[in-house]
Amino acid sequence: LKTEFSEENLEFWLACEDFKKTRSAAKLASKAQRIFEEFIDVQAPREVNIDFQTRELTRRNMQEPSLSCFDQAQGKVHSLMEKDSYPRFLRSKIYTDLLSQTQRRLS
Repeated sequence: LKTEFSEENLEFWLACEDFKKTRSAAKLASKAQRIFEEFIDVQAPREVNIDFQTRELTRRNMQEPSLSCFDQAQGKVHSLMEKDSYPRFLRSKIYTDLLSQTQRRLS
């Protein structure tokens, strides 16, 4: 993802997973706001590539943050990585070289 300049996708996904573990109601809103400002908001420093409808739904969810307020955005980002970045990674020289090295060691 770093070589494609899209590591923010994984960072967002991981931030959402961490967010879902939040048990303190007091911390929920501030953590949600931090994630929104960092990844979702237009011109965010590490803005993820999601469609307008998902961005707006997430913005509305921020009015009353819950553990599921990023679910749709996280799903879109996961799908993007699964259908785009991951297949490219499997075809990359980095991966194929690593796979060859591993197979030689096991032989």
